[in-house]
Amino acid sequence: MVEKRFSEMTEYELRNEIARLNEKAKKAEQLGMMNEFAVYERRTLMAKAYLLKPDNFKPGETYEMIGGNSIFQISYMNGHFAWGYRDNGTTLDAVPISLLKEKPI
Repeated sequence: MVEKRFSEMTEYELRNEIARLNEKAKKAEQLGMMNEFAVYERRTLMAKAYLLKPDNFKPGETYEMIGGNSIFQISYMNGHFAWGYRDNGTTLDAVPISLLKEKPI
């Protein structure tokens, strides 16, 4: 069976996929398979990005990042990914919008 891309999934399918990935991540963590756990966590974040509206994130604005004390200034958007600079750094980085809080600071 060929897996659908997140961009091809309905909201219902995305929510089911997120639940499935969370279960797999939990099992991997319990078995001490931390590399596998990290892969499932990252895929979950990517799937969650497709539940958000990219138009809610604006280039030039700075957002707090979820799960840390970092900030992210968006230079431009490409689909469900924000490209910009973390913590006023100099390296252009891309993050799924699910890593950003929805209100700019």
